[in-house]
Amino acid sequence: MTGADRADRGGKRPIRVLVVEDDPVAADAHVMYVGRVPGFTAVGKAHTGAEARRALERDPVDLLLLDLHLPDVHGLQLARSLRAAGYHADVIAVTSARDLAVVREGVSLGVVQYVLKPFTFATLRDRLVRYAEFRASAGEASGQDEVDRALANLRAPGPAALPKGLSGPTLERVTATLRTRAEGLTAAGVAEAVGISRITARRYLEHLVEAGWAGRSPLYGQVGRPELVYRWVRGTTAPER
Repeated sequence: MTGADRADRGGKRPIRVLVVEDDPVAADAHVMYVGRVPGFTAVGKAHTGAEARRALERDPVDLLLLDLHLPDVHGLQLARSLRAAGYHADVIAVTSARDLAVVREGVSLGVVQYVLKPFTFATLRDRLVRYAEFRASAGEASGQDEVDRALANLRAPGPAALPKGLSGPTLERVTATLRTRAEGLTAAGVAEAVGISRITARRYLEHLVEAGWAGRSPLYGQVGRPELVYRWVRGTTAPER
């Protein structure tokens, strides 16, 4: 059952989402993720800014799940042009960019959340649920506390939870290392490049595989048990953006 089906059964119109993502594999994953969250439905996907505009002309939506680095336009430029054209959909930016100046600019253009790549379904689900709670706020606030509570719905309580024993900074280093090696790396190769143990490297690599950001395959031609080679599968060899 999709998120749209669950919302319809509850008597409420689902929040309509357009996924704008240049990487086809990531776009398919984001559409799938949105469909798994109750109260949301992905009505389409676009791989460029031009495709996004055409999609909105056909069928306006409530929310854009927007990659900031599109092949024909920067995501914030697209958001600005859509605002000028009278489109008022909110935006959740999905990006590898970590420039806080970009974050500040996005706030004025309707960017209500940022989700940094790579992320898991649980991370996106949390952001969508918080956005839905914010949208559900209606009527006149009784005071400052109620206004604060409505805005707080958009803010995560802290960094998205990683499996026990994994840290965000190390995950970023492992991710950056893997993305720059199109031929892939073994856990030993990642361990040497990042400066961690082979066992630790494998835990991070397996986390990326489970999240759908990396793939693995056996490396044959050696004596004994074949090693596993890990390869980035979204954005392939593109550097951190």
